[in-house]
Amino acid sequence: MIYPIVKFGDPVLERPTEPITEFDTPELNKLVEAMFESMYEAHGVGLAAPQIGISKRIAVIDVTFKEDPNAKLVLINPEIIELNGKISESEGCLSIPEFRENVTRAVKAKVRAQDAKGNFWEKEGEGLLARAFQHEIDHLNGKLYIHRISALKRDLMKRKIRKLERAGEWK
Repeated sequence: MIYPIVKFGDPVLERPTEPITEFDTPELNKLVEAMFESMYEAHGVGLAAPQIGISKRIAVIDVTFKEDPNAKLVLINPEIIELNGKISESEGCLSIPEFRENVTRAVKAKVRAQDAKGNFWEKEGEGLLARAFQHEIDHLNGKLYIHRISALKRDLMKRKIRKLERAGEWK
């Protein structure tokens, strides 16, 4: 099942999510599969549950975009346990389509999460994977990348989005 992507302005994107407490259920497995399908359909490399209107602490990432099946990651109840370095790079978001801004994030990020069966795992990412870890976990904490840019750039972006809303082009 492919879910529509929730756009900026929907309150679900700016609320912290609820932890997942039941694992290895048919519902959770279907949600994980639907999240990957929805992410690929939207041409993304990461997707957090709030982006499909579900306020649960789960995200999926595939920085290879289907090229390496072993690169698919399911992050349930994730937390960042280590950050190293800083780099500012252009970043976008499926929930804020057509907009990109430079965002400063850690070069390396180590996360601890659970898989769909409830098993804990840890992984260190660098480059795009580190950025994806930080971006998706931000979503689970009710934050978007626009919260990490200057107030001036954020206000300009919000103004452009309001203009698109008035024109009926932001749904």
